[in-house]
Amino acid sequence: MNDTITAISSAPGEAGIGIVKVSGPGCKDVMKRLMVRFPEEIEPRHAYLSRVSRNAADPEAEIIDEAIFLFMEGPHSYTGEDVLEIQAHGSNTGLKNILQAVLDSEVEGVRMAEPGEFTKLAFLNGKMDLSQAEAVIDIIKAKTDLSLSIAESQSAGRLGDKIREIRETMLDVLAQMAVDIDYPDEDEDFAGGYDGTALVSQLRWVLNDIEDLLDTASIGRIAREGVRVVIAGKPNAGKSSLMNALLGEGRVIVTDVPGTTRDTVEESVSIGGVPIVLVDTAGLRDTEDKVEKIGIERTAQAMASADLIILVLDGSHDLDDKDDTVLEYIEKMNNEHLLVVINKNDLGVTITEDDVKAKLPGSSVVSTSLVGGGVPEAVKAVVDAVTEMYDLGRLNAKEMNIVTNERHVRMLRNAEMNINEAITMIQNGDPMEVIELSAHYAYDSLGNIIGEEVGDEVLDRVFSKFCLGK
Repeated sequence: MNDTITAISSAPGEAGIGIVKVSGPGCKDVMKRLMVRFPEEIEPRHAYLSRVSRNAADPEAEIIDEAIFLFMEGPHSYTGEDVLEIQAHGSNTGLKNILQAVLDSEVEGVRMAEPGEFTKLAFLNGKMDLSQAEAVIDIIKAKTDLSLSIAESQSAGRLGDKIREIRETMLDVLAQMAVDIDYPDEDEDFAGGYDGTALVSQLRWVLNDIEDLLDTASIGRIAREGVRVVIAGKPNAGKSSLMNALLGEGRVIVTDVPGTTRDTVEESVSIGGVPIVLVDTAGLRDTEDKVEKIGIERTAQAMASADLIILVLDGSHDLDDKDDTVLEYIEKMNNEHLLVVINKNDLGVTITEDDVKAKLPGSSVVSTSLVGGGVPEAVKAVVDAVTEMYDLGRLNAKEMNIVTNERHVRMLRNAEMNINEAITMIQNGDPMEVIELSAHYAYDSLGNIIGEEVGDEVLDRVFSKFCLGK
């Protein structure tokens, strides 16, 4: 905690501005070492323009760059310590030279920061809870408005506030249990010596709140990972055309030769503000071609892991044996979410929605032409299918607590399990000492989410996922 840490905080690559960040008690000494024009008195949150020297005390020392030095005094900073930002030109070489100058500054305790160490310091210094710290990396990695909005809500502390509210109720429950353990004869209204009805009522309140949070985990998963949408069909039905239409670019080769796509092609895209992972697949058919067979096996694997399968049919021809082969694959998948796109209706429609419904009851169907101006219809059908799957119509990321983190989901499930155990034991009239253990495990699991009940091993694992400089 007494070290002064430093790292490049801006992304690699050429840019107008790049930042080297320093945090710790040595920030002012670093400024004296590097600034050619050092002010008589450093005022927090004032920008100082100066050339950057490898050793400002030596007039002959190499000048690295010209930069703005911005000093923020602890505890009023991101980490809660003194923080220095050196905002220089965004040259990889220039920033590395400034970083090296900081490390060579002979200021006591200066070292390279570990991944996520700036945010770890913010957590350890009480600037944020652990759920807020984990939201920082989600903000950095956000690829859509949905994922960014959820991460910003968590960063503002909404989830942490809810967890603390639930834990307050659990604390009341644990306090009552402690009384019942210490003074078992105080309440004679209940056969076991304690008021089980009141305890169960409080625990059910907690359980309902936990289950409400867990109900958002599916939305949280799609915000974090995206909805996995697999496009399937027989060769030359228009799968790659649909993939390109949804991506808005010619990512996949399209020809009139059946079997052009021989492997799965995966791309991420935001459609209607929803993150989607699109997977184009090899056409499903019986074949002796060894390469195409491998592609078809991978198609089956992709379909098995899909959230949504889009079946593309060539609507200009009647359903044939090749279509039947595809339909057999679809039935094996037993996927509840299926969208059927009847393509090529500009060539005349021989496959109708009724034909599809007869083969695939419960599927959604849209008839269009991907080369004849029907792309908007197809895109809308995909968005509608995803929205219905996850009930996104009710989603308000700024007002809802949405759980996106797998660790949080695991801790919530642990708490849910232990509370259910406690309720069952109360109803069975089990000893309070045993019931209290389950309730306390639930309390600790909830605390783990916000960092109240967490060990160094968990912290190291959480912050190891961060990039250097954050």
